[in-house]
Amino acid sequence: MFREMRRKNQILSQAECLAVLDRGTSGVLAVQGDGGWPYAVPLSYVYEDGRLWFHCARTGHKLDAIRREPRVSFCVVDQDQVVPQEYTTYFRSVILFGRARVLEDPAEVRAALEKLARRYWPGDTPEHLAAVAEKELPAVTMVEVAVEHLSGKEAKELVRRRRGLG
Repeated sequence: MFREMRRKNQILSQAECLAVLDRGTSGVLAVQGDGGWPYAVPLSYVYEDGRLWFHCARTGHKLDAIRREPRVSFCVVDQDQVVPQEYTTYFRSVILFGRARVLEDPAEVRAALEKLARRYWPGDTPEHLAAVAEKELPAVTMVEVAVEHLSGKEAKELVRRRRGLG
């Protein structure tokens, strides 16, 4: 169903892909937008156990697209170092494909919002987090992406460096 990567020596392991998702602070969500046009938008996220969550407003292009077609992709760039003298970049990135679902159950929405908040402020107190969640819940929509395929790739120069060959 999903294409195999051509440059197999540059493939990241699943553990390395998960580490990229853990380190990342933002990614780009791609959906089938209005009139079949691709629509890609950067956003903050949290990933855990094969699921990715993000928040958005109650209405908008993203939600309309997801409700129309739940299949999405999401990309996180972990490294993108331009090396002009080599006419290349030393990159590392991960892309996932999955099905998005707009959360409707208030308990699911709150749990997802709290996961996202803890990711970006892990030292927040439970009391403050609960107060902020209570305030934001009426205005926020949470979306969950169930990951069906995850892969990552890095520049051949980074592969060599990791293997002690360059």
